[in-house]
Amino acid sequence: MRRIRTIKKKINWRKVTGAFLFVSLIASIVYIVVMFILSPEGITSSETPDHVKGDYALMLLQCILGLVVMMLPSVIERKWSIAIPNFMYVLYFIFLYCAIYLGEVRNFYYAIPYWDLILHAFSGAMLGALGFTIVIMLNHTKGINLHLSPFFAAVFAFCFALTIGAVWEIYEYIIDSTLGLNMQKYMLKDGTPLIGREALNDTMEDIIVDAISALVMTIVGYIYVKKKKFWSTDSTE
Repeated sequence: MRRIRTIKKKINWRKVTGAFLFVSLIASIVYIVVMFILSPEGITSSETPDHVKGDYALMLLQCILGLVVMMLPSVIERKWSIAIPNFMYVLYFIFLYCAIYLGEVRNFYYAIPYWDLILHAFSGAMLGALGFTIVIMLNHTKGINLHLSPFFAAVFAFCFALTIGAVWEIYEYIIDSTLGLNMQKYMLKDGTPLIGREALNDTMEDIIVDAISALVMTIVGYIYVKKKKFWSTDSTE
């Protein structure tokens, strides 16, 4: 029993989830490149393929971007000498896996109802927690004269999460405009463009869900900080 407990304690879930995500994205890139070459340019009356070249182009872009952004926390840690808690790494890697591999490559955005909204709820809460973590780390960093109260820490965490969500929507809009993709789901899978409010539904629902989940997380964080009088980030386990 002691050996089993020792083995469990030695498992570094940050490395496990990171390696799993990395392998999944690399394998996906190889698969997508092959399918991009073999897939048709578009849908014709005689054939109805599951994906055309534009779909695989979006998948490839997302996978490459995923490989880049999964390295950002480590770069930030080294450059600014800060310690990001391991649980934030694990949540971050899980989110990238669900959004990129399951969402784009495995087509969960279309196969699973409300998959996009589920991810936005997850990311809003995760970014809200990250906002609190950033404030607490700065509050306890020597040489930085910053001591925000729990209320202003909650305000920062909420604004931080909502800002990242808005920046993501801007990114989706730019990619759709420049590459002719459908990240904002402004058209149906067969290419039929949506009109009026229907074309705005995806973007506005995403932002609203981001705001609600971030608000819930910041309220929980505020209550926790007020009750415990601190939010310790000394341990990165």
